[in-house]
Amino acid sequence: MPRGVTPIEVGEAIRKARKAQGLRQDELAGLAGVGNRFLIEVERGKATAQIGRVLHVLSVLGCDIEIRLPGEDGE
Repeated sequence: MPRGVTPIEVGEAIRKARKAQGLRQDELAGLAGVGNRFLIEVERGKATAQIGRVLHVLSVLGCDIEIRLPGEDGE
């Protein structure tokens, strides 16, 4: 049975992409226009209702998110 992406998985993806691009947390926070504390919490997997800010951080890193609705073929 498929499952959704967890906040921990999102945080790990952001951390991995940030490190792959050679960015420090404070640098990415500045580029994305978010606070350093916010980015640290997201990378640690803290659940947040501020999904727009999380999506913006992912966008700054060039990451895509794919949402598949039930019944849609993911292939």
